[in-house]
Amino acid sequence: MSRGPKVPPKAILAVSIAAVSTASILIRMSSAHPLAIAAYRMIISTLILAPLLILGEPDGLRGLDRNLLLKLVGVGFFLALHFASWISSLSLTSVASSVVLVHLDPIIVASLSHLILGERMTRRMLLGIMMAISGAAIIALGDMGLGGANLQGDLLAFIGSLMLGLYILSGRRLRQSLSLLPYVVPVYATAAAILTLVCLIAGVPLIYQLREYIIFTAIALVPMIFGHTLYNWALRYLKASIVSTSLLGEPVGASILAFLILGERPTPPVLLGALITLIGIYICIRGAEN
Repeated sequence: MSRGPKVPPKAILAVSIAAVSTASILIRMSSAHPLAIAAYRMIISTLILAPLLILGEPDGLRGLDRNLLLKLVGVGFFLALHFASWISSLSLTSVASSVVLVHLDPIIVASLSHLILGERMTRRMLLGIMMAISGAAIIALGDMGLGGANLQGDLLAFIGSLMLGLYILSGRRLRQSLSLLPYVVPVYATAAAILTLVCLIAGVPLIYQLREYIIFTAIALVPMIFGHTLYNWALRYLKASIVSTSLLGEPVGASILAFLILGERPTPPVLLGALITLIGIYICIRGAEN
């Protein structure tokens, strides 16, 4: 008989919400190229977790056949595109706009599940999707008046949400058959390799001052390992709907931190659009439970 976790999963989930809320603030503190930030985030995370897998779960590596590895590489590809687009968006638009738009992923997952997997979409889910899209449109229209760069940042954040949705959708079944480290390490390593290759091809600098490496390490430790990785851990013990709903805490936490630390005050259209979007996402997730 399998034993439950020693630490309450909801407590772990609360820690992960607080951790991921710091991502946009830490990224804004760095002066490095967005692609370099994304690459080092995944490189350092892989270097931290890989020894734990090799020393603690060597059997997990032996169980990865070629077919399974190819699937994990595909998941890593989506994760790399997610971070490349979302981190780039933070240099062009506000933290509030970026973190709200990138968390349209539950809407993406629900829509793709309906179109590709044939999963039933309830009326509440459809209502939530329409509300979330309306809120995102209000954010985009509000940012349009601030210049083309803001709108470009909104578009990149939306692309980030699409890639995040594909990442979650494609990795959902793999996580059910794989324990945490055998799943995340190959995925993170793939994303690290892809992002590093893109940096080299695009001529993005990868050598920085010590301060930048400290920030890169903080990004890898706090929002990645104590954020994203703990989310993956929680999925083993909590319903996916609970974990997905908890993601609504990140836009709120990140916007509060952006105001307190960066002095970034969201515009009224962004506040209105964010509220409508978050309510829409919540309705969609709750509708998926029925």
